[in-house]
Amino acid sequence: MAKTYTITLIPGDGTGPEITEVVQKVVASTGVKINWDVVEAGESAPEPLSDKVLESIKQNKVALKGPITTPIGKGYRSINVALRQLLDLYACVRPCKIYKGVKTRYENVDIVIVRENTEDLYAGVEFALGSDEMKEIMKLSKGKIKNESAISIKPISKEASERIIKFAFEYSIKHNRKKVTAITKANIMKYTDGLFFDCGRKVAKDYPQIQYEEKLVDNMAMQLVQKPELYDVLALPNLYGDIISDLCAGLVGGLGVAPGINYGDKIALFEAVHGSAPKYKGMNKVNPTAMLLSAELMLEHIGETKKAEMLEKAIAEVIAEGKSVTYDLGGKATTTEMGTAIIEKIGTHPI
Repeated sequence: MAKTYTITLIPGDGTGPEITEVVQKVVASTGVKINWDVVEAGESAPEPLSDKVLESIKQNKVALKGPITTPIGKGYRSINVALRQLLDLYACVRPCKIYKGVKTRYENVDIVIVRENTEDLYAGVEFALGSDEMKEIMKLSKGKIKNESAISIKPISKEASERIIKFAFEYSIKHNRKKVTAITKANIMKYTDGLFFDCGRKVAKDYPQIQYEEKLVDNMAMQLVQKPELYDVLALPNLYGDIISDLCAGLVGGLGVAPGINYGDKIALFEAVHGSAPKYKGMNKVNPTAMLLSAELMLEHIGETKKAEMLEKAIAEVIAEGKSVTYDLGGKATTTEMGTAIIEKIGTHPI
């Protein structure tokens, strides 16, 4: 008898629910039996991030999440960041791979970003203009900080840096990768980013079979645009990882084809990394590929490797044909129609 998996499902908001519905149908067509534990988070939920959501993920250990809106400059903090911090999902993994049929200026790009997820400027240690804490910091700065400033503190720890760099090496071994590139701005931030590089050199000694190198983040941005084929697995602190992962998504056709995973020691949360596109809500036109590829990675994670390969092959074939793809991929298909085409492809590749 086939195993039934219980997996947390967060539909998200904006276009999230309609993408999620398609993904559920496509995953079901692979034959993998999943009991979806559906919980709500984001703008459309009674509260942006409830204890019910957290408890569901903790219990099930695996979650799939649709896009969630993050207010800019006001409202609640990012639900995505909160989930990572509260569940200690310390490793954000974003594979960026070119699929035939996706419009891009590049060829043969296959890069994996491994981003530290819990600290750096995203730790949220901020002090507002005029606050008592800010006044004390001004005194300690001895004139280095200008009047009427707000400030964020950037914690980079030895523990978190060693953990994420070790994760990058272990990922490389498991997925037959050849090189890890650590990326910071250590020429300017000598103590924080310098510590990240120190940890990288220490960890690299335990993995002599994997090449290790270091790059400065500004130079790395240029290198990726000029010759991305030279890079394999990238290991970065939180902020640089966020920026470089979007750059790499741009190399392979955009966030619409970029899946994402957040790993902790016992929990894995799979997600579409793009936004919720609220202006397209209910129009049934957005590209489901990123969340479908995230679901494919989820199937691999739970041990359904052959079904994961079948799903990725079906997605790739539909994109390559270009007949039943959404507008951003050069087609006229709806979200639902693209999902149906993928289901039909899966039907032609029985295991």
